[in-house]
Amino acid sequence: MKILIIEDEEELAKSIAEYLSKENYLCEFATTFGEAINRIEAYQYDCILLDIMLPDGNGLKILEELKSQGKQDGVIIISAKNALDDKIRGLKVGADDYLTKPFHLSELTARIYSIIRRKQFSSSNIIRQNELQIDLLAKTVSVNDTSITLTKKEFDLLIYFIGNKNRVISKSTLAEHLSGDFADMLDNHDFVYAHVKNLKKKLHEAGCDQYLKTVYGTGYKWENN
Repeated sequence: MKILIIEDEEELAKSIAEYLSKENYLCEFATTFGEAINRIEAYQYDCILLDIMLPDGNGLKILEELKSQGKQDGVIIISAKNALDDKIRGLKVGADDYLTKPFHLSELTARIYSIIRRKQFSSSNIIRQNELQIDLLAKTVSVNDTSITLTKKEFDLLIYFIGNKNRVISKSTLAEHLSGDFADMLDNHDFVYAHVKNLKKKLHEAGCDQYLKTVYGTGYKWENN
C-alpha cells in the first residue's frame, strides 16, 4: 500500500514514514504545494496525508484538484489548526478524515487502515473469493482453509490486484506501486514479473483457481466475475 505524506515539517514526515514502513506501507513525500500537485497528477495513492498549511499554497486546493481529476485516493487532513470551519470545508471538498496535531502514530495508522478498507473492500477485514480467504488485519492468506506463506511484496500485490479486480494493470504501474520513486531509476521491471510469477505459483500449488491472468504485452488482471 502506498502513502503520500504532504508535510513541510520534515522531522514529522520522517517519523510518520518510519512508523508506517513497519506496517508495510510504502511512503513518498511532498514538502510544498507544487511538489504535491506534481505527485498527485503523476501517481495514484492508497491514502494521502495532507497538511493544509503549506509554505506555498493552501492544502485544501489539493483536495479540489483531486476532485477535479476524479481521483479516488483516500485523504486524511493533518493540521495544527483545530478550526471547525477548516475541518468542515475539507470534508465537504473530499477529505475522508481529519486529524489534529499532535496525534499518536498508532491512531493515524488505524485511520489509514480504516479508509483503505472502506474504499477497497467494503469495510471488511476479511476478503473472500470462493476458495481464497485473506485476513487484512492478520495479513494471512488461505486456500480451502489451508494457510499459504507469502512475502510482504507478494501479499501487497495480491491485495492490490483484488482491490483493482477486472482491471488490466501494467507492469510499470505495478513497479511504481511496489517501489515508488525508485521505479523510474530501474533499467527494467523484471522484478515485477518475478514477484507475480511467485505469487501465481503459490496460489496455484495451494489449489486456488487462476484468477490472476497475464494480459500479454500489457500487464496483468485479477478476474472476479
